[in-house]
Amino acid sequence: MRTDLCDLLGIDVPIVGFSPSEHVVAAISRAGGLGVLGCVRFNDAKELDTVLTWLDEETGGRPYGVDVVMPSTVPAEGLPDDLSAMIPSGHKDFVERTLSRLGVPPLSAAQDRTGVLGWLHSIARSHVEVALDHPIRLIANALGPPPPDVIAQAHDRGLLVAALAGRADHARGHVAAGADIVVAQGYEAGGHTGEIAGMVLVPEVVDAVGVPVLAAGGIGSGRQIAAALALGARGVWMGSVWLGTAEYRSGPALREALLRATSGDTVRSRIYSGKPARLLRNRWTEAWSAEGAPAALPMPLQNLLVSSAHDRLMASGDPSVVPMPVGQIVGRMNAVRPVAEVMSDLVTEADETLERLHRLR
Repeated sequence: MRTDLCDLLGIDVPIVGFSPSEHVVAAISRAGGLGVLGCVRFNDAKELDTVLTWLDEETGGRPYGVDVVMPSTVPAEGLPDDLSAMIPSGHKDFVERTLSRLGVPPLSAAQDRTGVLGWLHSIARSHVEVALDHPIRLIANALGPPPPDVIAQAHDRGLLVAALAGRADHARGHVAAGADIVVAQGYEAGGHTGEIAGMVLVPEVVDAVGVPVLAAGGIGSGRQIAAALALGARGVWMGSVWLGTAEYRSGPALREALLRATSGDTVRSRIYSGKPARLLRNRWTEAWSAEGAPAALPMPLQNLLVSSAHDRLMASGDPSVVPMPVGQIVGRMNAVRPVAEVMSDLVTEADETLERLHRLR
């Protein structure tokens, strides 16, 4: 199973795998795909540099990429403390009351840390600056095309730029801004996602732009990869499926929540970051949809509001409250397997499906 995307990215199979885990990313690249590291979790540019240096070594010379979160319009922002002052006290009180009602204990001194600041434009820029000092192949942006100067810097270094799109008109705008690859991400996807299902979205985007299109959203099998290619995509972008792999180092509560979830156990909400994102449905998400709950704040204020709460929820060890972005493919994540095994099964099933379809002629 090869497409022209393989030659473009220097990979063996047209599978691009996004993960916040460097261990997953390295394993995807070693298995012949393109691993893409989500950078939003890094507050410290030095920590990101250390992780990318590790990836340089662990990928064995295979290509990999990075994913940043940069809104298409640059927000006005100050220091984190200044932004915190912009969060209404009623929202803060609601979070504390909800954590108490759910029985979530406070963090110990050893567990307490600064919340995730990668949603801030200034932090995302530091991620780009660090990444450009490493032999990456691709910079992807979860919120459309990066700013023009970032695209120019990437192109000056011979790098490709990918942008996620949930509508065909957005995809056209991304290409006009300089994106080399468009990720057509359907409603089924985890994390930030739009309102159009992949079966409808992918051919619309393929017809709308003249650059390679990757299909994304709820993809977790070789049959779905074959379907994506049939819709005109040159490859696939997969994220949620890697949460169930051995290399993804999660705590037992998150692992249990993912393994027991069905495809109906997700919800699309703004409560994670301020923009619509698909999350595990649980007691935490239900609290935000209950009568009397406040509306989510805009990005980046919402994430600053809930960052500490997310840490407490994760540390609680309770599978019924863990806050996790995940797509509807979670219903097929029923066993913990190594990335290499998942990749092998994906390719084998895709090849078998394509051969079976070929015989229908």
